[in-house]
Amino acid sequence: MEKVLIYITASSREEANKIGALLVEERLAACVNIIEGMSSIYRWEGRIHMETEFIVIAKTVADLIEKLSLRVKSIHSYTVPCIVSIPITGGNPDFLKWIEDETVNNGNE
Repeated sequence: MEKVLIYITASSREEANKIGALLVEERLAACVNIIEGMSSIYRWEGRIHMETEFIVIAKTVADLIEKLSLRVKSIHSYTVPCIVSIPITGGNPDFLKWIEDETVNNGNE
């Protein structure tokens, strides 16, 4: 089963924590990392914005991308939140199995 990282941006530490906790509690992700203090420069509605954001990186399986994305969109403060998947092409086999066990297998192996 293909494993992926889901890269999400959030407007605040509180929002990042809320997203991360929800994804792990609902077993949509095995683990979430939150990185503070990212500087973002982007165009939105015809204007250039410079903001501080938080990075949320969720470890999950490809089969859950759509469900995870819909769940994040349902609670996110942004109209068009950044939610993108990045394939994991290798790594520690035990860690990759753990991701699957904590999501697809619901921790019951």
